Amino acid sequence: MNIFSFGAEFTDEESCRLHFKKQRDEHGVVCHRCQSTDHYWLVNKWSYQCKSCKARISLRSGTIMESSKLSFMTWYKTIFLLSTTKKGFSSKEIQRQLGLKRYEPVWAMVHKLRKAMGTRDDRYTLEGMIEMDEGYFTIEASGHEHETQKAGRGSKTKSNVMFMAESTVLEDLETGKVERQARYFKAKVLTDHKMGNTDRTLQDAIDNDESIVFTDQSTSYVNIADYVDIHISEKSSEQTTKETLKWVHIAISNAKRNFLGTYHKIKAKYLQLYLNEFIYKLNRRYFGERIFDRLVIASISAGGH
Repeated sequence: MNIFSFGAEFTDEESCRLHFKKQRDEHGVVCHRCQSTDHYWLVNKWSYQCKSCKARISLRSGTIMESSKLSFMTWYKTIFLLSTTKKGFSSKEIQRQLGLKRYEPVWAMVHKLRKAMGTRDDRYTLEGMIEMDEGYFTIEASGHEHETQKAGRGSKTKSNVMFMAESTVLEDLETGKVERQARYFKAKVLTDHKMGNTDRTLQDAIDNDESIVFTDQSTSYVNIADYVDIHISEKSSEQTTKETLKWVHIAISNAKRNFLGTYHKIKAKYLQLYLNEFIYKLNRRYFGERIFDRLVIASISAGGH
């Protein structure tokens, strides 16, 4: 969806609400009181009413928009900005684009959307051949959270992130050249360097124990063979980076460049949210205009917490 088609489809608050209702109807509405899925739509109240217990469910209830005072149009413009750009926007820039006076509601809205992206991707697992390695991201050790590009205070430190890439081997029948092509990615912040943390992160990410995992020879990876079919480890080298672990290193490099060009500083407790956005869009790099509707659906299915 480009800016012209967005402007033509979403002309006012009602058009945004009608689109949101259509997506929610397709996703399904569950009563928060009795868990029933049968309901009426009350046109004059813009709410659902449960057929079983008569409880009312607002259009926003149970979605990430629950309790938000921002308009549907504001949410939709933000979803458009986040879903149609590769590099993304800082909350400060989105505030400027929306022409809103207060920064805090915009910051909360953007982070809720990033959380929804992560929740959506957590539903899927990797399978087959998987590259895995870690990258260190610069984060703000202290100071206030502002996604601005202005100079600020606060010491910097590093946070360790596990990147995983599902890859497939393709052979050119004419030349015989073999290459690995990337499919889907995951990135998770590691709270420490203990083996158990790495093992749990991998177990949560893979579909089953039939996967083949490629890593370097880090001591954190000694137990991986217990959870997968085959664990292949190679000594870290320039060749390993360019061939065996090619796609995870490309993803790590692109993520660092993305963050550096968009955000002046990121606090440790929010790093996973920024990674959620990067990975969400990376995994949907071929979706084209469909990514807008997918993010609307993610905002519905992620819930209101």
